[in-house]
Amino acid sequence: MFNIALLEPEIPPNTGNIIRLCANTGATLHLIKPLGFTLDDARLKRAGLDYHEFAKIKVYENLDSFFTEQKRTRIFACSTKGKTCYADVKFVTGDIFLFGPETRGLPMTLLNEFPAQQMLRIPMLPQSRSINLSNSVAIVLFEALRQVEFKG
Repeated sequence: MFNIALLEPEIPPNTGNIIRLCANTGATLHLIKPLGFTLDDARLKRAGLDYHEFAKIKVYENLDSFFTEQKRTRIFACSTKGKTCYADVKFVTGDIFLFGPETRGLPMTLLNEFPAQQMLRIPMLPQSRSINLSNSVAIVLFEALRQVEFKG
């Protein structure tokens, strides 16, 4: 199935919503520290309802440990600074979608390490700043699922 990676997530309800999304789609959630909350945060659990036990969640101490473990997997950086529309890419099972912190997104130093075709953006009006993190994850994940005909 697909993978969602959150670099330094800050807002518990967003991550809770994403946990619920992953539990319902079979996606694995990768959380890269530092986290802006603890995994037993009441706001995180409230947003995720009772789906935590059904979600596959992996936690990494830092970005380097995440990249070391995932070095053979195709990773897409999802950012408002992305060069490629998410709907223009052919996804394959196992792909990872990496999202940055809610207040600052993925850093340019990291984005510069990705080829343009692996820097995804969600189109929006020019004056718009960004779409909520959990909504962005859902948009990209469901496009990937649509492409594989919701199999897996």
